Amino acid sequence: MDEFDVRARLETVRQQHRDLDAAIEALQGVAGHDQIQLARLKKRKLRLRDEIATLHDMIVPDIIA
Repeated sequence: MDEFDVRARLETVRQQHRDLDAAIEALQGVAGHDQIQLARLKKRKLRLRDEIATLHDMIVPDIIA
């Protein structure tokens, strides 16, 4: 995967993360919301956050000062 592909994937994953954040917020605003669905959305959001960190690390080299 070259840097262009990584940056494109990073932007896609960031958008998915923002969309999930909005979905979680909307679901929490509904009285009697489904706790299982909410937990699944939050878990998926965490996985996306981890993928964002991994992709970011692929772009920005880890330089020891």
